[in-house]
Amino acid sequence: MCTGPPSWPRQGPGAREDGDVSTETAPDPSGDPGEGPGGSSAAREPSREETTTLLETVVSTLGGARREGQRRMVAEVTDAIRTRRHLLVQAGTGTGKSMGYLVPAVAHAVRTDATVVVSTATLALQAQVVDRDLPRLAKALAPVLHREPTWELLKGRANYLCRNKLAGGFPEDESALFDVAAAAPAADDAGGRLGREVVRLREWAEQTTTGDRDELDPGVSDRAWRQVSVSARECLGAQRCPVAAECFSERVRARARTVDVVVTNHAMTAIDALENNGTLLPEHDVLVVDEAHELADRVTAVATAELTGSVLATASRRLRRSAGIVAESLDDAQIALEAALEDAPPGRLTRWPEALAAAVVAVRDATRSALVELKDSQEGAREEDADARGARHLARAALQDVLAVAERLAVAAEQPEGAGYDVAWVGAGFGAQARPPSLHIAPLSVAGLLREQVFSERTVVATSATLTLGGSFDPVAGAFGLTGRGAAGSGTAWTGTDVGSPFDYRRQGILYVARRLPPPGRAGASEAMLDELAELVEAAGGRTLGLFSSRRGADEAAAALRARVSTPILCQGEDRLPKLVRRFTDEPATSLFGTLSLWQGVDVPGASCSLVVIDRIPFPRPDDPLMAARAQAVDAAGGNGFLSVSAAHAAVRLAQGAGRLIRAAEDRGVVAVLDSRLATARYGGFLRESLPGFWPTSDPEVTRSALRRLAEVATIG
Repeated sequence: MCTGPPSWPRQGPGAREDGDVSTETAPDPSGDPGEGPGGSSAAREPSREETTTLLETVVSTLGGARREGQRRMVAEVTDAIRTRRHLLVQAGTGTGKSMGYLVPAVAHAVRTDATVVVSTATLALQAQVVDRDLPRLAKALAPVLHREPTWELLKGRANYLCRNKLAGGFPEDESALFDVAAAAPAADDAGGRLGREVVRLREWAEQTTTGDRDELDPGVSDRAWRQVSVSARECLGAQRCPVAAECFSERVRARARTVDVVVTNHAMTAIDALENNGTLLPEHDVLVVDEAHELADRVTAVATAELTGSVLATASRRLRRSAGIVAESLDDAQIALEAALEDAPPGRLTRWPEALAAAVVAVRDATRSALVELKDSQEGAREEDADARGARHLARAALQDVLAVAERLAVAAEQPEGAGYDVAWVGAGFGAQARPPSLHIAPLSVAGLLREQVFSERTVVATSATLTLGGSFDPVAGAFGLTGRGAAGSGTAWTGTDVGSPFDYRRQGILYVARRLPPPGRAGASEAMLDELAELVEAAGGRTLGLFSSRRGADEAAAALRARVSTPILCQGEDRLPKLVRRFTDEPATSLFGTLSLWQGVDVPGASCSLVVIDRIPFPRPDDPLMAARAQAVDAAGGNGFLSVSAAHAAVRLAQGAGRLIRAAEDRGVVAVLDSRLATARYGGFLRESLPGFWPTSDPEVTRSALRRLAEVATIG
């Protein structure tokens, strides 16, 4: 029973323990690991007692405090690796989950002479693991493990300088409307800026030892970087590249094959599994997926493709420049595709217009013919210089990209309505800067791909602060292919565990749902909602992180509140996001409004963030073709498509957004949801179950009073 709101201020609480949620009874961790995903039994696997002792060594060396959730996580990850059983582990903010998986992962790698891959979703976490966590852990454990553990950060090829391109092994980017040699230092136009950036890149190339774009400070535009880098498809490969021995990317990959831990991102993990047949990442028997709630979406993004007239034009132009081939059939296919797209209504293609289906087939056939012609023409061009060989390679890569997409689209066009594994749609931009219509294709589900290409090949530890939906691991397990059709007998046994959080959310935070507001509509923020928002921000004395479902909503709210409140309002898009977040952190009376980039990854502990406002439940757009198709597929199978797709999507985003509030044991504050449906709709209970256990209220005066008390304490402090 709720007895009243938290009585702020007060001292931080002790640790809270949550129970485990397991789908199956885990085997005895003291027994033999047996066989399973990842290979044969390993007699030298460290025990949970050993890894717990290693954690204590790390914590003691670093001067940290014992965290029960972290200890439980170390034990669960150790057992998962020993038993070759996949683990889904929810670890709340403040648990120290990176050390919770790194300690047993490093112990396994060192004891068994194996490699562990750690995959993250965000650059911030990747940097934390590589620059802070692993160096400190390695130093602390070296005396105990009798050697210092090693690691390497592995990125995609396009993140590194290409020495072959710098040496003239590829033609210049056709979109570069400048002459680098003649770039005027004082020029103010875009071409002049681009020229200066490339000149600086070439100077940097003579100094850098890594070629890593992230080490270039200040950075350069994407257009400039393309002048000195190549994509994976454009790369000639180590066997054919004349400067492969000096290649920055190849050096990193070579080091990655010799270290204990390889840190990468979800996109690289997906590409390795789906496109490179496991050759992009080094051989590994354990994969740790941090920020695992993002994995299925990142895999979907990698498996999503687009076809446009401009892509065909680029491929045709490269073919002419590299081999003198005028592919009239490809040019005709481009014209047919653009005309068919102009006539096709935007949205999902359940029944393909005859002209569009014919255009896709024409693109496929013309691209095949162009590739054959390019191959034939190369037979008499073996003495080409490096630039000519590079130009041919770029032309071949562009044609292969087009062919791969066109083949998928042609299959989709031939399928009866609702059949097939892919969803296709026509996308169209809006407004003055709208792009021409485009054709897209994405997998209806990536569950089977993940099960077959990721989970069946190794032991996977998937972790996040928001891994359960509605209190259950089943939705995310289904997204990973661990449950549902095809999962039985596939070697994908798994266990789900919640190790809790060191925070007492009920004492530290309030969840306020503005029950009295009208449900949000499509016309934008109502006056009642803006009034409510202004009263909350005023009561908090600023100190507000406003999370909006659209850029338009954030812009409108920022403009409206600047006329209604006395404290500064920052809005995403007015400056670089890191700079805005720093101002929000350093200037406590300031508020920051924004959209998706702020819903996760923003870590602002303390009084600067006392109020997190969410304007509406973040359901996917109703006109999103892929989400709509997935919901329809669930309905057709007898399930609830809205709950399984739209509500599940919203639950993850809500949990991530609400998680911005309590970042430390001393934090206090309010999460205010200005969408009454969270309290009144039938699905509201499911969404609330996915949020941290804040003290709930729908009383605006109770909420404002609590915020005023916090503001007073922060001002005095």
